[in-house]
Amino acid sequence: METIHINRKNLHNWQKQSVPTVVALGYFDGLHKGHCHVIETARLKAKEYGLPLSVMSFSPHPKIVLSNGKEQVHCLMPLSEKEEKMKTLGADNFYLVKFDKEFASLSPERFVEEYLVNLGVVHAVAGFDFSYGSFGAGNLDRLKQDSKGKIDVTKVQKVSCRGEKISSTCIRKRILAGNVEELPDFLGHLYEVKCNWNGFLLQPQPHYTIPAPGIYEVILKRETKELIGQLYVTDDGLLQFAQNIPNQMKGTLTIVWKKRISVTPSYKLEKVMNN
Repeated sequence: METIHINRKNLHNWQKQSVPTVVALGYFDGLHKGHCHVIETARLKAKEYGLPLSVMSFSPHPKIVLSNGKEQVHCLMPLSEKEEKMKTLGADNFYLVKFDKEFASLSPERFVEEYLVNLGVVHAVAGFDFSYGSFGAGNLDRLKQDSKGKIDVTKVQKVSCRGEKISSTCIRKRILAGNVEELPDFLGHLYEVKCNWNGFLLQPQPHYTIPAPGIYEVILKRETKELIGQLYVTDDGLLQFAQNIPNQMKGTLTIVWKKRISVTPSYKLEKVMNN
């Protein structure tokens, strides 16, 4: 899979190199069950057409740009992890489009012409609520018209769980509330966070959302090694594992969050950690 970073300066060059493709559209943070359903639908459509599968996402998150940086978004995974997951889902190309004020001001027709038609898209697949163009005025019901009939469209209907639409937003809310045991129903797996361990501190890597303060049952993983135990999360986001971590696991670890055992204020956590 090739990751292609697109901005206004290099867009024309990538347009000249484009070949016919099927594209899945979305931000895809966390690649939850709903996202995976969109991409799998696009993969099957690409197979039907005999064309490569492209996935198009945007960076940074549109809410950050549209709020002039006032609204921050808790990410569920960094770009590197998103890329790895895209490979396993069968993507041939991963277009990462720079989302800035100029891009946000494009009319729906210009977005479709410049970023879809001129990049070789012949069929677009997205969730039912995907929007595009200035003020989100474009939607899947008009995409074929905006492409002057050059692009066919598949609208993927809502994927629900526990009576609500599966979304990155509802997943973030559960993480920030500490309800990590509910996440497999939405993500399709336990929530994971990569961190660095230097022998003293567990330091989460950027672009993950850390669960609410409390005591959690977790699995620490490094390559083939696993360690099951309790992890303390303080009010200021410090992470402390309740037992010794072998020196052989020093480096990059993965925290697999299984469930919250207790909601404990940070001052109690510090007392527990010092005992």
